[in-house]
Amino acid sequence: MRLNKYIASSGYCSRREADRLIESRRVKINGKTAELGQRVEDGDLVEVDGKAIYENKNKIYLAFNKPVGIVCTTEKKEKDNIVDYINHRERIYPIGRLDKDSEGLIFLTNDGDIVNKILRQEYKKEKEYIVTVDRKINEKFLKQMAQGVEIYNPVRDEKVRTNKCRIEKLTNRKFKIIISQGLNRQIRRMCEALGYNVETLKRIRISNIKLGELPIGKYRYLNEIELKGLLKGKRRE
Repeated sequence: MRLNKYIASSGYCSRREADRLIESRRVKINGKTAELGQRVEDGDLVEVDGKAIYENKNKIYLAFNKPVGIVCTTEKKEKDNIVDYINHRERIYPIGRLDKDSEGLIFLTNDGDIVNKILRQEYKKEKEYIVTVDRKINEKFLKQMAQGVEIYNPVRDEKVRTNKCRIEKLTNRKFKIIISQGLNRQIRRMCEALGYNVETLKRIRISNIKLGELPIGKYRYLNEIELKGLLKGKRRE
Protein backbone atom coordinates (compact mmCIF):
# COMPACT_ATOMS: atom_id res chain seq x y z
CA MET A 1 0.00 0.00 0.00
CA ARG A 2 1.27 3.49 -0.80
CA LEU A 3 2.35 5.44 2.25
CA ASN A 4 -0.10 8.31 1.77
CA LYS A 5 -2.99 5.85 1.47
CA TYR A 6 -1.81 4.00 4.59
CA ILE A 7 -1.72 7.23 6.60
CA ALA A 8 -5.15 8.18 5.29
CA SER A 9 -6.56 4.75 6.12
CA SER A 10 -5.36 5.19 9.70
CA GLY A 11 -7.70 8.14 10.07
CA TYR A 12 -4.81 10.49 10.74
CA CYS A 13 -5.55 12.80 7.78
CA SER A 14 -6.42 12.82 4.07
CA ARG A 15 -4.04 11.59 1.36
CA ARG A 16 -3.26 15.17 0.32
CA GLU A 17 -2.37 16.12 3.88
CA ALA A 18 -0.35 12.92 4.21
CA ASP A 19 1.74 13.95 1.20
CA ARG A 20 2.46 17.27 2.90
CA LEU A 21 3.57 15.46 6.05
CA ILE A 22 5.89 13.24 4.01
CA GLU A 23 7.33 16.23 2.13
CA SER A 24 7.96 17.93 5.48
CA ARG A 25 9.98 14.84 6.53
CA ARG A 26 7.71 14.21 9.50
CA VAL A 27 7.03 10.59 8.54
CA LYS A 28 9.26 7.58 9.14
CA ILE A 29 9.06 3.93 8.11
CA ASN A 30 10.99 1.57 10.35
CA GLY A 31 12.94 4.50 11.78
CA LYS A 32 13.97 5.98 8.41
CA THR A 33 12.62 9.20 6.95
CA ALA A 34 10.02 8.33 4.32
CA GLU A 35 9.80 9.59 0.74
CA LEU A 36 6.81 10.45 -1.43
CA GLY A 37 5.47 7.40 -3.25
CA GLN A 38 7.07 4.94 -0.86
CA ARG A 39 5.13 1.76 -0.10
CA VAL A 40 4.26 0.20 3.25
CA GLU A 41 4.65 -3.55 3.60
CA ASP A 42 3.15 -5.88 6.20
CA GLY A 43 5.02 -5.50 9.48
CA ASP A 44 6.40 -2.03 8.72
CA LEU A 45 6.29 0.55 11.51
CA VAL A 46 4.97 3.92 10.34
CA GLU A 47 5.44 6.96 12.56
CA VAL A 48 4.26 10.56 12.23
CA ASP A 49 6.14 12.99 14.47
CA GLY A 50 7.45 10.02 16.40
CA LYS A 51 4.03 8.52 17.07
CA ALA A 52 3.18 5.11 15.60
CA ILE A 53 0.03 4.94 13.48
CA TYR A 54 -1.88 1.90 12.30
CA GLU A 55 -4.42 1.17 9.60
CA ASN A 56 -7.92 1.67 11.00
CA LYS A 57 -10.41 -0.86 9.69
CA ASN A 58 -13.29 0.61 11.71
CA LYS A 59 -14.44 3.22 9.20
CA ILE A 60 -16.84 5.92 10.39
CA TYR A 61 -18.99 8.22 8.26
CA LEU A 62 -21.12 10.82 10.03
CA ALA A 63 -23.80 13.29 8.98
CA PHE A 64 -23.73 16.20 11.44
CA ASN A 65 -26.10 19.13 11.90
CA LYS A 66 -23.57 21.87 12.58
CA PRO A 67 -24.71 24.74 14.81
CA VAL A 68 -23.90 28.37 14.08
CA GLY A 69 -20.60 29.32 15.73
CA ILE A 70 -18.85 25.98 15.24
CA VAL A 71 -15.77 26.07 12.98
CA CYS A 72 -15.06 23.25 10.51
CA THR A 73 -11.46 22.68 11.49
CA THR A 74 -9.42 20.14 13.43
CA GLU A 75 -7.16 22.87 14.84
CA LYS A 76 -7.18 22.59 18.62
CA LYS A 77 -6.24 26.26 19.00
CA GLU A 78 -9.72 27.10 17.68
CA LYS A 79 -11.85 26.72 20.82
CA ASP A 80 -15.05 26.19 18.79
CA ASN A 81 -13.61 23.54 16.47
CA ILE A 82 -16.00 20.90 15.18
CA VAL A 83 -13.97 17.90 16.38
CA ASP A 84 -13.96 18.93 20.04
CA TYR A 85 -17.64 19.83 19.83
CA ILE A 86 -18.63 16.36 18.62
CA ASN A 87 -16.11 14.65 20.90
CA HIS A 88 -16.28 11.33 19.07
CA ARG A 89 -14.28 8.38 20.40
CA GLU A 90 -12.48 8.03 17.05
CA ARG A 91 -10.23 10.64 15.45
CA ILE A 92 -12.46 12.22 12.79
CA TYR A 93 -12.37 15.32 10.61
CA PRO A 94 -14.81 17.18 8.35
CA ILE A 95 -15.22 16.61 4.62
CA GLY A 96 -15.47 20.00 2.98
CA ARG A 97 -16.62 23.06 4.89
CA LEU A 98 -19.56 25.06 6.15
CA ASP A 99 -18.71 28.54 7.38
CA LYS A 100 -18.93 29.54 11.03
CA ASP A 101 -22.03 31.69 10.58
CA SER A 102 -23.96 28.91 8.82
CA GLU A 103 -25.63 25.76 10.11
CA GLY A 104 -26.71 22.43 8.72
CA LEU A 105 -25.38 19.31 7.07
CA ILE A 106 -21.71 18.42 6.94
CA PHE A 107 -19.94 15.05 6.80
CA LEU A 108 -17.15 13.80 9.05
CA THR A 109 -15.06 10.64 8.79
CA ASN A 110 -11.94 8.83 9.94
CA ASP A 111 -11.43 7.48 6.40
CA GLY A 112 -8.88 9.79 4.85
CA ASP A 113 -8.90 7.73 1.66
CA ILE A 114 -12.49 8.69 0.90
CA VAL A 115 -12.09 12.43 1.46
CA ASN A 116 -10.41 13.15 -1.86
CA LYS A 117 -12.91 10.96 -3.72
CA ILE A 118 -15.77 13.09 -2.42
CA LEU A 119 -14.01 16.44 -2.80
CA ARG A 120 -12.96 15.63 -6.38
CA GLN A 121 -16.66 15.35 -7.21
CA GLU A 122 -17.57 18.54 -5.34
CA TYR A 123 -18.53 20.46 -8.46
CA LYS A 124 -20.85 17.63 -9.54
CA LYS A 125 -22.71 17.37 -6.26
CA GLU A 126 -25.86 19.30 -5.58
CA LYS A 127 -26.00 21.20 -2.31
CA GLU A 128 -29.33 22.55 -1.10
CA TYR A 129 -29.79 25.48 1.28
CA ILE A 130 -32.55 27.47 2.98
CA VAL A 131 -31.57 31.14 3.17
CA THR A 132 -33.11 34.19 4.86
CA VAL A 133 -32.06 37.67 3.74
CA ASP A 134 -32.53 41.13 5.26
CA ARG A 135 -35.14 42.49 2.86
CA LYS A 136 -37.89 41.43 0.50
CA ILE A 137 -37.00 39.21 -2.42
CA ASN A 138 -38.16 40.30 -5.86
CA GLU A 139 -38.32 38.56 -9.24
CA LYS A 140 -35.21 40.38 -10.47
CA PHE A 141 -33.21 38.95 -7.56
CA LEU A 142 -34.46 35.41 -8.22
CA LYS A 143 -33.67 35.64 -11.94
CA GLN A 144 -30.17 37.04 -11.39
CA MET A 145 -29.33 34.41 -8.79
CA ALA A 146 -30.55 31.62 -11.07
CA GLN A 147 -28.57 32.86 -14.07
CA GLY A 148 -25.32 33.37 -12.15
CA VAL A 149 -23.77 36.31 -10.31
CA GLU A 150 -20.33 37.87 -10.68
CA ILE A 151 -18.50 37.63 -7.35
CA TYR A 152 -14.93 38.07 -6.14
CA ASN A 153 -12.94 34.86 -5.65
CA PRO A 154 -10.20 35.58 -3.06
CA VAL A 155 -8.45 32.26 -3.74
CA ARG A 156 -7.61 33.30 -7.31
CA ASP A 157 -7.82 37.04 -6.68
CA GLU A 158 -10.26 37.53 -9.53
CA LYS A 159 -13.93 37.98 -10.29
CA VAL A 160 -15.85 34.91 -11.39
CA ARG A 161 -19.42 34.28 -12.50
CA THR A 162 -21.20 31.58 -10.58
CA ASN A 163 -22.83 28.73 -12.46
CA LYS A 164 -26.55 28.63 -13.11
CA CYS A 165 -28.53 27.27 -10.20
CA ARG A 166 -32.08 26.53 -9.09
CA ILE A 167 -33.84 28.89 -6.73
CA GLU A 168 -37.33 28.98 -5.25
CA LYS A 169 -38.96 31.75 -3.21
CA LEU A 170 -40.43 30.45 0.06
CA THR A 171 -41.51 33.68 1.80
CA ASN A 172 -40.88 37.40 1.28
CA ARG A 173 -37.35 37.07 2.69
CA LYS A 174 -36.64 33.35 2.48
CA PHE A 175 -35.64 31.15 -0.46
CA LYS A 176 -34.36 27.67 -1.27
CA ILE A 177 -31.32 27.41 -3.52
CA ILE A 178 -29.57 24.40 -5.07
CA ILE A 179 -25.99 24.86 -6.30
CA SER A 180 -23.29 22.48 -7.48
CA GLN A 181 -20.29 24.76 -7.01
CA GLY A 182 -18.26 25.04 -3.85
CA LEU A 183 -16.82 28.56 -3.86
CA ASN A 184 -15.95 30.06 -0.49
CA ARG A 185 -19.04 31.68 1.11
CA GLN A 186 -20.62 31.52 -2.34
CA ILE A 187 -24.28 32.15 -1.49
CA ARG A 188 -23.45 34.99 0.88
CA ARG A 189 -21.27 36.63 -1.76
CA MET A 190 -23.94 36.19 -4.43
CA CYS A 191 -26.53 37.90 -2.24
CA GLU A 192 -24.14 40.70 -1.30
CA ALA A 193 -23.39 41.35 -4.97
CA LEU A 194 -27.11 41.98 -5.49
CA GLY A 195 -27.49 44.24 -2.46
CA TYR A 196 -28.81 41.68 0.05
CA ASN A 197 -27.32 40.46 3.32
CA VAL A 198 -27.79 36.89 4.51
CA GLU A 199 -29.29 36.60 7.99
CA THR A 200 -29.52 32.80 8.22
CA LEU A 201 -28.15 30.04 6.00
CA LYS A 202 -28.86 26.34 6.52
CA ARG A 203 -27.63 23.47 4.36
CA ILE A 204 -30.27 20.75 4.18
CA ARG A 205 -28.90 18.38 1.56
CA ILE A 206 -25.65 17.24 -0.06
CA SER A 207 -26.15 15.01 -3.10
CA ASN A 208 -28.38 12.10 -2.04
CA ILE A 209 -28.18 12.77 1.70
CA LYS A 210 -30.72 14.98 3.46
CA LEU A 211 -30.44 16.63 6.85
CA GLY A 212 -34.03 15.63 7.65
CA GLU A 213 -35.06 15.86 11.29
CA LEU A 214 -31.55 15.54 12.70
CA PRO A 215 -31.42 17.98 15.66
CA ILE A 216 -28.92 20.83 15.72
CA GLY A 217 -25.65 19.72 17.28
CA LYS A 218 -26.35 16.00 16.76
CA TYR A 219 -24.93 13.44 14.32
CA ARG A 220 -25.95 10.14 12.82
CA TYR A 221 -24.06 7.42 10.94
CA LEU A 222 -24.42 7.14 7.18
CA ASN A 223 -25.62 3.77 5.99
CA GLU A 224 -24.11 1.77 3.14
CA ILE A 225 -26.75 2.83 0.59
CA GLU A 226 -26.24 6.51 1.41
CA LEU A 227 -22.47 6.18 1.14
CA LYS A 228 -22.64 4.45 -2.25
CA GLY A 229 -25.01 7.14 -3.52
CA LEU A 230 -22.73 9.89 -2.28
CA LEU A 231 -19.73 8.44 -4.09
CA LYS A 232 -21.68 8.16 -7.34
CA GLY A 233 -21.90 11.96 -7.53
CA LYS A 234 -24.71 14.25 -8.56
CA ARG A 235 -28.22 13.44 -7.49
CA ARG A 236 -30.93 14.03 -10.08
CA GLU A 237 -34.42 14.75 -8.87
